[in-house]
Amino acid sequence: MPYRRLTRFVSAPDGTRVAYHTHVGNAPEGEAESALASRPTVLLTNGIGTSENFWRYIVADLEQDHRVVHWDYRGHGRSHVSVLGDYSMRVQVDDLERVTEEMMVRGDGRPPHHVAFSMGVRVVLELYRRRPELVSAVTLIGGSPSTPDPSAWFLPLPGGQGSLARAFRSLTPLVPHVAPLVHELLSSRLTYPFGRATGLLRARAPRADIQEFMLALRRMDPQAFWLMMRGLVEAPPSWDVLPLLRVPVQIIAAKNDLLVPLLEMTRMRERLPAAEWVLVEDAGHAGLVEAGTEIAEALRAFRQSCGVGPAYPAHTP
Repeated sequence: MPYRRLTRFVSAPDGTRVAYHTHVGNAPEGEAESALASRPTVLLTNGIGTSENFWRYIVADLEQDHRVVHWDYRGHGRSHVSVLGDYSMRVQVDDLERVTEEMMVRGDGRPPHHVAFSMGVRVVLELYRRRPELVSAVTLIGGSPSTPDPSAWFLPLPGGQGSLARAFRSLTPLVPHVAPLVHELLSSRLTYPFGRATGLLRARAPRADIQEFMLALRRMDPQAFWLMMRGLVEAPPSWDVLPLLRVPVQIIAAKNDLLVPLLEMTRMRERLPAAEWVLVEDAGHAGLVEAGTEIAEALRAFRQSCGVGPAYPAHTP
């Protein structure tokens, strides 16, 4: 998905370069950064392996009158693979902290509204635990403070989280050998029909968006993807951060999400009774593209109701 954007990098202590992208919309060429600096800022944190086109509805809506930034995890998009092979949750939070500080310096100095999807929910919650002054508001989309309990899966895994973490560790040496087969599967024309048949994708999931997502997955370093998954599974849960939140919170759940079930999102809602709750019908884990317009509208309305963002600008075709 083509965007007009300005890409910059921050460097982690281990030398890894992490990319973040400022969406410039219709700002004048060469003057975009200064033109956008005074606008309210929204920072987007994605899920593992998720391509940037998942944000396209939110970007198209907010870039009209906001400063919208998304960043890439290590091994994703324009970011480099981790120099020391570290993809733990701690290092993801380190990178988000560094990106947030950098964009505040280049903007109006105020903390951004963090919008997080899937694994990004954990990353943003852990950032708040560490540096609450870097967060002005949070929107949590299709993600949980913990990895769903594998003992409660449709096919339960005995031993729960411990067994899952041990499985990830023991299977890590096989990743280079299995990667070519996975790449072939991701290239198959059957991927989209499989997603539909299993319920992972809803009927309104745009095929082009899913194909772009699959292409991004194929381009990823397989070791980086696997170690990020392993880091997510091994990280302690973030449920204890929820009662600490002292900023406006919005929770957006997809009714038909099979990866982060509605029950998990409802559990989060119960622990955040003051949060705004949005339930999107006929949407799964790809809700950002299956119900992109609804989610973008809900996000803008939330910002307006909290007094942290403008109402809709005049419609432009």
